[in-house]
Amino acid sequence: MDRNLSTGFLAALTAAFVGSAWQLVSRHGVTTTLGPMELALMRYGIPALLLSPLWFGKGLIPPKAPRIALVLLVIGGGLPFGLMVLAGARWAPASHMGIFMAGSLPLFTALGAWLHKGQKVGGIRLLGLICIAAGMALFAAGSFRSGSLDWRGDLLFLAAAMLWAVHSLAFAHCGLTPWQGAAFVNGWSSLLLLPVLCFVGAPKLLSAPWQDIALQAVGQGVVAGLLGLVVYMVAVARLGASRASLSAALVPVLTTLGAACWMNEPVTGAVLLALALVVPGVVLASGALRIRARPS
Repeated sequence: MDRNLSTGFLAALTAAFVGSAWQLVSRHGVTTTLGPMELALMRYGIPALLLSPLWFGKGLIPPKAPRIALVLLVIGGGLPFGLMVLAGARWAPASHMGIFMAGSLPLFTALGAWLHKGQKVGGIRLLGLICIAAGMALFAAGSFRSGSLDWRGDLLFLAAAMLWAVHSLAFAHCGLTPWQGAAFVNGWSSLLLLPVLCFVGAPKLLSAPWQDIALQAVGQGVVAGLLGLVVYMVAVARLGASRASLSAALVPVLTTLGAACWMNEPVTGAVLLALALVVPGVVLASGALRIRARPS
């Protein structure tokens, strides 16, 4: 039992590092030698190739899965989601990605559960959602007052978090395993990307240094596309969904620290205030603290 818990916590910690690393690598890529289209091609094309046996084995369209769930699965976790994140990363610092994406996800998930199943949120979870909303509102207000244009990226990060919440709800109804779901999303995202590439292209792949391309191929396609999925699955299996979801609370902190060390992004008072509200809010909103209150 102790070994299971230690393995689960290690997997959850790794998932947080993977999520933060993807945000940092994405911000670095779109602000140096590559663009959203090039990163999207690697983000979905590489996992699609690696997971192609699962995708073709299940069929291009799984016969027993509800069609609407499959469509929402791809929209929420596939190409539209990825392009929003990568486009937003061109306009807003990496620290904003951590705060607005990881922070707002519990808000949109709770809203989706209420609209879809009528699930109400109260008590300590409601307090957590209020902390998240307050932290993001104060942070956004500071950006507007300073005259910065970061708000364009912030809005895209919020929209991306909303899509990911839709993806999570759709996955519960599609009847696929996590590996099959990943193969389906990456496969169809790659197919949807092909006609876009025919018109827009990915010219920076021909001019960017090979070191940058290699970094993004590993960071986008292997680390984010495959490793992140595996370690989070292990965390959920060993800890349960509630405690595993606590890893999201670490992402804003890790991304902010990583951006400060790697890209020299300033850690302002507004960022610290947002973290002080959003991170505890994610912990409370996850509902994981209620586990200890239950009798064994």
